[in-house]
Amino acid sequence: MTDFDVIIIGAGAAGLMCAIEAGKRGRRVLVVDHANKIGKKILIAGGGRCNFTNMYAAPENYLSRNPHFCKSALARYTPWDFIALVESHGIPYHEKKLGQLFCDNASRDILAMLVAECRAAGVTIRARTPVERVERDGRFRVTTEQGELGAESLVVATGGLSFARMGASGFGHDIARQFGLGVTATRAGLVPLTLEGSLLHSARELAGISMDSLVSCRDQGFRENLLFTHRGVSGPAILQISSYWQPGDAVEVDLAPGEDLLEWLKERKQARPEARLATILGERFPNRFVQAFEGRWYRNKPMQHCSHADLEGLARRLRAWRFKPAGTEGYPRAEVTIGGVDTDAISSKTMEAREVPGLYFVGEVLDVTGELGGYNFQWAWASGFCAGQVA
Repeated sequence: MTDFDVIIIGAGAAGLMCAIEAGKRGRRVLVVDHANKIGKKILIAGGGRCNFTNMYAAPENYLSRNPHFCKSALARYTPWDFIALVESHGIPYHEKKLGQLFCDNASRDILAMLVAECRAAGVTIRARTPVERVERDGRFRVTTEQGELGAESLVVATGGLSFARMGASGFGHDIARQFGLGVTATRAGLVPLTLEGSLLHSARELAGISMDSLVSCRDQGFRENLLFTHRGVSGPAILQISSYWQPGDAVEVDLAPGEDLLEWLKERKQARPEARLATILGERFPNRFVQAFEGRWYRNKPMQHCSHADLEGLARRLRAWRFKPAGTEGYPRAEVTIGGVDTDAISSKTMEAREVPGLYFVGEVLDVTGELGGYNFQWAWASGFCAGQVA
């Protein structure tokens, strides 16, 4: 059996950050991953440019059964700490919007930085090393296809159930259960919503159209783009609200956020009384969208024949379009997993299991899920950092 001080299962963002910090302390660290390449989720993030953090990351940007759990880690390792690391490696980056930071070049810059930091800290990384089982008899014994490994500390950084095509699984949850820890109910988050019936027909007609929208559900609202797809709706606004949506909930969409649409329609009626309503709407909305809802949301008649009630009703529909999604596109299309290892069993300062000394959980495997826009990476860096200080 080959011995180490720390074995980390999972060579993603949280696992590599934990390895770096533990290695800096002089610990003999091994990171194992079942995939043929490490950091696959890092490489595809942000369309290949890795939205590596958000300057405004705060506890209110995270979902968890215990909303206070993430506070300590986020305070101890802030976005500015990670930005300093990025800058120390000379990686060019930019703010896209809303505090979202992206690489100027490619996601591989972030992965190369993490690997370089691991190398400098003396960390050993092994890809193509699936773990078959984990046991504990004072020390942790990890059995792999390449043989048995031993360590004083074991860090589980296996992620969640999203991106199954990249090898995601519930293995980390299984380890938690094996050692008597609870796992909260899981579901797909940051995921497109599906529609059915006439709504689906309309969405298919509009597939590819993106519109600035304010999307709301369960007292949460996000102003971003909404994208129509062949299966329903997607885009940043929908992905955000999907993490709060529950089956049976209605979603409300404001397709003209911040505008007095009724006043605009009244002004256009006065300026162009002979123009048809569809023509006027085409000045503000995509033509395919205007055509798709003709006959359902409005009658296409000359503006001079549109009553105040006609215009008021249309403005209300456009500012408060309500519908009930049929469901989501599930884990295969989800960016994150909501739920996970119950944080009641974990120290918020160290990420160590309270009743199992030496066992740590970091990143997405825990019941902490960030909103879209770099928040989940920041949780990975912060939780990995905290575990790495003590593991």
